[in-house]
Amino acid sequence: MKAGSSKPVRCAIYTRVSTDQGLDQDFNSLHAQYDASQAYIRSQAHAGWTMLRSKYDDGGFSGGNTDRPALQRLLEDVRTGMIDIIVVYKVDRLTRSLADFAKLVELFDKHDVSFVSVTSSSTPPPRWAG
Repeated sequence: MKAGSSKPVRCAIYTRVSTDQGLDQDFNSLHAQYDASQAYIRSQAHAGWTMLRSKYDDGGFSGGNTDRPALQRLLEDVRTGMIDIIVVYKVDRLTRSLADFAKLVELFDKHDVSFVSVTSSSTPPPRWAG
């Protein structure tokens, strides 16, 4: 939970896969990423973390640019103050471009949003994890 705050920490999960292969299966990579991220948020319940109901899933989109519908919705929700923490399975699910990553981090910082990668962090520090 953010210092001095007693309100819930609103967490958004973002998932992405590059191809649409297998997306029609009952359980696919997007589901696996979502489940792992959801479990991570639950593990931080003691810190006030709560999962937002909105799903941000980009199936069949490259991580080479930010022109993805769910990512754009996520970024709009960041801009409007609806999100405190973005949770991804791996950093490269958000973007594979270092330049885009730098721009995203700048946007997150501007709106006091933290970023956590489930596979890159065992315990989240107060500000940036992953």
